[in-house]
Amino acid sequence: MTGPSASDAEVDEALALVNEGRKGRGSIPHATAAAGTAAGWMAGTAAGPTTSPATGATAGHAAGPLSAPQGAGPNAPGEKRHRDSTPWDVARARAARAARTPEGATASVPLAQALGKVLAAPLTALTDLPSFDTSAMDGWAVAGPGPWDVRAEGVLAGDGEPAPLGDGEAVRIATGAGIPRDATAVLRSEHGRTDDKGRLYALRDLVQGQDVRPRGQECRTGDHLLPAGSLVTPAVLGLAAAAGYDTLATVRRPRVDVLVLGDELLTEGLPREGLIRDALGPMLPSWLRALGAEVTKVRRLGDDAKALREAIRKSSADVIVTTGGTASGPVDHVHPTLSRIGAELLVDGVAVRPGHPMLLARVKEDQHLVGLPGNPLAAVSGLLTLAEPLLRTLSGRASGQGGPPMYTAPVREAVHGHPYDTRLVPVTLRGEVAVPLRFHGPAMLRGIAAADGLAVVPSGGARQGQELEILDLPWAVSGDLGGECFT
Repeated sequence: MTGPSASDAEVDEALALVNEGRKGRGSIPHATAAAGTAAGWMAGTAAGPTTSPATGATAGHAAGPLSAPQGAGPNAPGEKRHRDSTPWDVARARAARAARTPEGATASVPLAQALGKVLAAPLTALTDLPSFDTSAMDGWAVAGPGPWDVRAEGVLAGDGEPAPLGDGEAVRIATGAGIPRDATAVLRSEHGRTDDKGRLYALRDLVQGQDVRPRGQECRTGDHLLPAGSLVTPAVLGLAAAAGYDTLATVRRPRVDVLVLGDELLTEGLPREGLIRDALGPMLPSWLRALGAEVTKVRRLGDDAKALREAIRKSSADVIVTTGGTASGPVDHVHPTLSRIGAELLVDGVAVRPGHPMLLARVKEDQHLVGLPGNPLAAVSGLLTLAEPLLRTLSGRASGQGGPPMYTAPVREAVHGHPYDTRLVPVTLRGEVAVPLRFHGPAMLRGIAAADGLAVVPSGGARQGQELEILDLPWAVSGDLGGECFT
């Protein structure tokens, strides 16, 4: 919800006090516009935890713009904790509840354009399937017990209604062809033989109804085939076509603007002293499409607070994704900018490694911002922790559908854990065993590029053979999808 904006001078004053308080200790309080001044911020923190009526989130200061929920218990010995870290599973659930499917965001599209979208209405059968009795095999349609006299002309798929069979008659029939009236079974080609007089004999016992697909075997007209919120996969397209559909009512893909921050980023060539290649600009659009989004804009803003503020204010996207700038460094402008525009901070830091400085904010009633850390693997963690559940809701996907599925697998070797945070570790699957990969530092992509999924490692680590949840990666399927990806 958009709230009142504090003046730049007031926010800068509060932020300076916050940054001063960060020196020499691990807690990382965030600036707030709720009180509007540094004194107000101090009063809010002194008052103790409160609960935001809008989100139900417990906050360390008065609820309002940039208020956020508290994390779990005190620091582990010798460790520093992000003060407001939200548990990983709680952050995912909060992101899924942060938005709702936009009203009126549906459209009827041809089947060829529906792949990867989400059904806005239940899929019900417009006809019986099959719509007439059909042959399940190539062979002969027969009537009564054999041997049978075989008609000269056969029945092919696509022919009109065939003539009825009399008792003791048979007719050659192709798979999918309509069964003649009064036929009792289909004798497969390999199970019959004919003599020189054209008489057909069965080589094995034949039962009534054998290899006949009766009308309505799969469904009857009006049967409920799939619920609203189902992801349109290739199989769903086939089912819809078979059930009589030419178009499908689908939910519009949520629109996402990507804002890449950082003066140190190069867009081409080799890295050089003080400058590195931008990995997130090329990676995020495809990953967001795989999560069901329509990427409407990718902008590189550098470390320019004014440009960031204007880009957010002018964006009409459902979701804004920023990269970097979510910590407390001298050019980390995301928190101060959100404060200036009166955004409501829903998640400020998550108890997960890598990626704990990620954030989720409500910029407007119908617009959210996901702030990803600047390190590439940390950004991936933020995508799957906050962006994926948010986009799943905005896409109208049914619960448990369309997001990266989770299952369990034993780990081949012990996995080091964080003292109190969840860890997401790239793994490859060897049979039913998850093998942790090297190169899993926050700035590294080498491990995730070779991974089949991310193991969810609880605080304290995992022993060899321990079953861990595995978060699948939402890679797009191979083949030509008309520029669209789906999960």
